[in-house]
Amino acid sequence: MTDPASPPPSRPRRGRRRALVAVALLLVLVGAAAWQRANPFVIETRVDIAAPPEVVWGVLTNFEAYPEWNPGLVGMTGELEVGRTLRFSSDSTDDALTFEPVVREVRPGQHLRWEGSLLVPGLFDGEHAFDLEPLPGGGTRLTQSEHFRGVLVPFLTGWLDDGTRQDFLAVDEALHDRSLAVLAAG
Repeated sequence: MTDPASPPPSRPRRGRRRALVAVALLLVLVGAAAWQRANPFVIETRVDIAAPPEVVWGVLTNFEAYPEWNPGLVGMTGELEVGRTLRFSSDSTDDALTFEPVVREVRPGQHLRWEGSLLVPGLFDGEHAFDLEPLPGGGTRLTQSEHFRGVLVPFLTGWLDDGTRQDFLAVDEALHDRSLAVLAAG
């Protein structure tokens, strides 16, 4: 309780407090963003496919055929050239999230990587990659990964680990099955 005899805080003091709080909040956000940049939350899955990397790469990069097999990257469009923008949705519902990542690296038959942000960079960013490693006997080990960064990521790790990991596994399984079907069809 304040003393009725004491004068009310002056406006300049209140303004300084607000400025200090704003600066402190900004420093916390910048620090959180810097920490997240250096310490991303990573999801990684692997699947061995009894098909050569060229077949798996052909399935992975044939965006027009995605509706036939890919449960996780709906309506994928764009060109696989560094600096170009891809476009896809998280699912086929009306409230699906639409992403427009930028292609960062393409090594045919070996590696594909893109990077995108949700709303504004630094809030919720993802760097998605597919690595294809040749296996003895002519197969392929596919590693799918995503490095999540941004100030919202620490609050979403449970959701990412539960939902996104399952989506990755579903895409891995579908890519496995589709690659074997393409190989068998010759």
